[in-house]
Amino acid sequence: MNGQPLSWAEFERVEMRVGTVLSAKPFPEARNPSYQLRIDFGSEIGERKTSAQITDRYLPEDLVGRQVVAVVNFPPKQIANMMSECLVLGGMEGKVVTLLKPDFPVVNGTRIG
Repeated sequence: MNGQPLSWAEFERVEMRVGTVLSAKPFPEARNPSYQLRIDFGSEIGERKTSAQITDRYLPEDLVGRQVVAVVNFPPKQIANMMSECLVLGGMEGKVVTLLKPDFPVVNGTRIG
């Protein structure tokens, strides 16, 4: 385990939500091979943009329509020429990322807890 254990209150502050990828395209301006994603998190949160270093396992056309899990309450972060508005979650084996997703379709914006 790395770092100090989180309290339950700290964990509850991390807002993880399910969203559906609306578009995915190469992001050549990024420092590392990445895609720009536009994700729909439902009417409460809306659409968010992000950059994801997932080019080892995924093609853009395979991502569109796929549900993913992301943290939506980090502050926006400038990545190259784009402002990232969420952080897509995945399991990491070295630098290879496998995206997290629900086993069954759920409503966009569903909170993970």
